[in-house]
Amino acid sequence: MIDPTPNEQNAMTHAGELGGEYLDSIAKSDLATLSLEEWRTFIEVIVTGYCDHLRDLAARDDEHIRAMQERAPF
Repeated sequence: MIDPTPNEQNAMTHAGELGGEYLDSIAKSDLATLSLEEWRTFIEVIVTGYCDHLRDLAARDDEHIRAMQERAPF
């Protein structure tokens, strides 16, 4: 990803934390030792966490923009 936005950076951090939590839950840290099922679950956790968090941030941004528009005097 080239020049990620602040929201994308935030979502990457969140997804990385979720990936780490998954690895902790299976007591593995060496990605080379993951089974195919564990690898797929690891990727799913990261991708889903990234997308979900990015959607949540976008919704908050949208709410903030709407609130600003409602207060605008013009």
